[in-house]
Amino acid sequence: MKPAFSHPVWLLFACLWLTPVAAEDWILPKPTQISEHVWAWIGPYGGPSKDNNGYRMNLAFVVGQDAVAVLDSGYGPAMANDMLRHIRLITERPVRYVVNSNSQPHRFMGNGPFQAQGATLVAGQEALPRMQASGDAFARTIETTLELPDGSIATPPAPEKLVEDKLTLDLGGVSLEIVAVGQAHTPGSLIVHVPQDNLVYAGDVLYRGRLLSLVSEVSDLEGWLQAWERLEQYPDARFLPGHGEAGPLSDFAHGNRDYLTALLEHMQQAVDAGTDMQSAINAFDSSSWQSLADFEELAGRNAHEAYRQREAAAFGF
Repeated sequence: MKPAFSHPVWLLFACLWLTPVAAEDWILPKPTQISEHVWAWIGPYGGPSKDNNGYRMNLAFVVGQDAVAVLDSGYGPAMANDMLRHIRLITERPVRYVVNSNSQPHRFMGNGPFQAQGATLVAGQEALPRMQASGDAFARTIETTLELPDGSIATPPAPEKLVEDKLTLDLGGVSLEIVAVGQAHTPGSLIVHVPQDNLVYAGDVLYRGRLLSLVSEVSDLEGWLQAWERLEQYPDARFLPGHGEAGPLSDFAHGNRDYLTALLEHMQQAVDAGTDMQSAINAFDSSSWQSLADFEELAGRNAHEAYRQREAAAFGF
């Protein structure tokens, strides 16, 4: 009997990748090469919407001599397939790994198409419970946000390879050093160091040009500052954040370390003094960060969450 596929599978996929695509059908713009082996999509600010197709974050991929690693899989299968099409315009090497830098939906909801291509999914060990518990809810939220039919977004597969501390992946002449930095924006946050390029993909541990987001019950203020200290172990590296342009770590200090430190110190003093939450929020001077994108949407919420965390730490609830 003639086999179902009479041509090599890679040839069939190549034919699909080479199929012309109308400009209006692309979700993502052409990726930018930011170092010798790394390409990135530097997304706009704001939240996901039908107008932006959920594209409002940075995504990246690393090309070695033998294989490709994708750094975050995007906001659902359509975006993931778009990433694959772009990658195929640059290299035919297989996508061997996908690293989910955290458990936010725009970091792992595109896992399915990559796994179908044979990629191994990698995530932080502490991120897995949220990914498994929230994957279905995230899928329904994406359908609502993008105005898609009910059931059109599948719950993504869970990562198979979990990082508890460090993991090194070999792409052929290029290595990825994946480091778990604890609970920052989310539990199980990962950063990816590409030593050959002296580049660190920091995911949502770093924001640039946009106010960072403390998510209730998910982010950890103290843990985020500890994650910053881990980034300081790469003093001469270039950093690609989860949102905003790449640059040296010094470019991120004011919008990340200084902001988190100011929140922690102010709210700790307020809790110690017995100041009520609203008074503490009103008294916090956030004017130094008001020029950042999404300030109006996030500043009050961040102050509320910072107070809640310091109160919980003080009183054990």
